[in-house]
Amino acid sequence: MTKLIVGFSALFLLVGCGGPSVDRSDSLVVIDAGHGGHDCGALCDSRKEKDLVLQITKKLKREFKSEGYKVYLTRNRDRFLTLGQRTRIADRKDAKVFISIHANAIGDTSRFDEVEGVETYFLQKTRDEKSQRIAARENASVLKGTDKLSQEVIIDSVLNGPKIIQSHKLAIDVQQNIMKHLKSEYDDVKDGGVRPAPFYVLVGASRPSILVEVGYITNSKERKRLFTSDYQEEIAEGIVEGVNRYLDNRKREIGF
Repeated sequence: MTKLIVGFSALFLLVGCGGPSVDRSDSLVVIDAGHGGHDCGALCDSRKEKDLVLQITKKLKREFKSEGYKVYLTRNRDRFLTLGQRTRIADRKDAKVFISIHANAIGDTSRFDEVEGVETYFLQKTRDEKSQRIAARENASVLKGTDKLSQEVIIDSVLNGPKIIQSHKLAIDVQQNIMKHLKSEYDDVKDGGVRPAPFYVLVGASRPSILVEVGYITNSKERKRLFTSDYQEEIAEGIVEGVNRYLDNRKREIGF
């Protein structure tokens, strides 16, 4: 299947079999499936976030490898990893980007079928209550025993510098391409946009890092789609195209 990155010249035409292609062999991507082990993440109707995100990361691995990338999964089975373990892997492997995959949820049962959408986050403090609430839920399992002052010190230490700028650019490219793929088959998918939030899983990796909330497991329509292989494939293909676009832009910015 031919994939054309919108807005690029023919140089960046990626062909699945035969023909010219961009060499990705020097690029390693670390993909993090959120939660795992005793930490199930969001739960709804017997469906577990930890299972969903592992399914998606495995599809992501195949998609990235088909494009020539080197890929490393922080977990490839049902096990729990600490915050330090997840982000340390990205630095130790010298990854180009770090991508953490999660599924969203809300606590108000009366609004389960009202709230939906795909969102991509980069590390930043924010006053937005929704972003703060989602970050607090995802952070809960990895920050047990850490007091609020220590949490603030951790995040303040990394909020300045090029990592944040590049993470924002990566988030934009990934979100746009996920939505392009999903809307080609599901025109009612809601675009939750790119948002800043203090996700601690993004703190430790000293490279562009994003967290993708692939949808709301509490929304019946979205939950049904999320656990189908075709929908997961569209998400995976969108993320890979977004990373392609980001890295191609980055190479031009630094003169490669």
